Amino acid sequence: MRPTPSRALAVLAAGLLATSAAGCGGGTTSGGGNGDPKTLTYWASNQGTDLAADRKVLDPELAKFEKQTGIKVKLEVVPWTDLLNRILAATTSGQGPDVLNIGNTWSASLQATGGLLPFDSAAMAEVGGARRFVPAALAAAGAKGRDPAAVPLYSLAYGLYYNKKMFADANLEPPGTWRELIDAGRELTKDGRYGIAIEGASIPENVHQAFTLGQMYGADFFTPDGRPQFATPQAVAAVKSYVDLLGKEKIAAPGNAEYSANQSLNDFATGKAAMLLWQATTSGLTNLGMKPGDWGVVPTPRPSPAPPGGRNITSMVAGINIAVFKSTGNREGALKFVKFMTGDEEQKILNRAYGSLPSVVSAQSDPAFDTADLKVFKRVLATSAAPLPQVPQESQFETAVGTAMKELFADAAAGRPITEAKVRERLAAAQQQMGG
Repeated sequence: MRPTPSRALAVLAAGLLATSAAGCGGGTTSGGGNGDPKTLTYWASNQGTDLAADRKVLDPELAKFEKQTGIKVKLEVVPWTDLLNRILAATTSGQGPDVLNIGNTWSASLQATGGLLPFDSAAMAEVGGARRFVPAALAAAGAKGRDPAAVPLYSLAYGLYYNKKMFADANLEPPGTWRELIDAGRELTKDGRYGIAIEGASIPENVHQAFTLGQMYGADFFTPDGRPQFATPQAVAAVKSYVDLLGKEKIAAPGNAEYSANQSLNDFATGKAAMLLWQATTSGLTNLGMKPGDWGVVPTPRPSPAPPGGRNITSMVAGINIAVFKSTGNREGALKFVKFMTGDEEQKILNRAYGSLPSVVSAQSDPAFDTADLKVFKRVLATSAAPLPQVPQESQFETAVGTAMKELFADAAAGRPITEAKVRERLAAAQQQMGG
């Protein structure tokens, strides 16, 4: 399941300065954080269809860890709607778990609180070394030039899903450029069906697409010294091209402007839309009635010709990281657990269960990750993916830009024209919210 933490992100933006001092303190954590070397507490993110599904996946693996080490792991699966608030409260109080999952886009923001154990050379060596991890995934574990605040656990990338039958019936090939995506979408938008489904009211989805398209247009949402610059010509062009799918091009349904809870996934799976820009989601589609072979995946199409300064990026680095609270009373046991969860065997088991990609290079060679879909996502992750800006204000960036795009989609759905000037105005207002 994809993380959708947007409702909590604003809280982090407000709380970073308040929590930075408290997060550096010691203290004990709840449960296993009392220094008992035979106990750990672990907050897992909700990766499955529900919390019970996660326990079904994780409980046998935690029992295996206990048998190997004698350390009992007290598991709590925390919904995405609660996870960030829970982490912030724990960072402030020092009363948190020993080990926890975090959305990888939060890494630099949480790193800035000082509440997470840095994976310096000693800590990294205890979990097997940095070279084990997929470089792009490890790059999304904290600010550049600092020791990572976490290590990758589950890796994901974006691609364009397309309905093979709908494309074949229209005698269309999967699009390789953004223009081809629009042209195919126009031909497939008829008889109550649309060319593509999007999540126009989803703040994280909006930001993910803005970042990826922004890279294609050569946009940098932050200067090298970390100052926000949201309304550059490149950023305006990228955001407008995405919103235009619903507005100018009319290949996405107007109702998509209100989608924020994976409704676009359902529309694609049920044949209401022919294309979908999404993270790896085999289980999500099969759970909705599709069969492997009903769909294909290609990298996110790029503008052609490439804009000046555009980069060969077709996805953000998506995924989940695993971290250790600095205030843990069982550092040794916590790092043993991180090493276990990122070991080759567990990486294969867990990522097979969740339909994601292993975050360690050697585990990706398993045949289970050589399906047609995952081959595309592996190639994207290895060659054309980049992490979202690893700056302390990243969470504020998600909230501000994602909300601006949500408002633009609402305008487009209402029939109001989306001009470059309007996009620039909304992005400039989002930048002002950052104090820039």
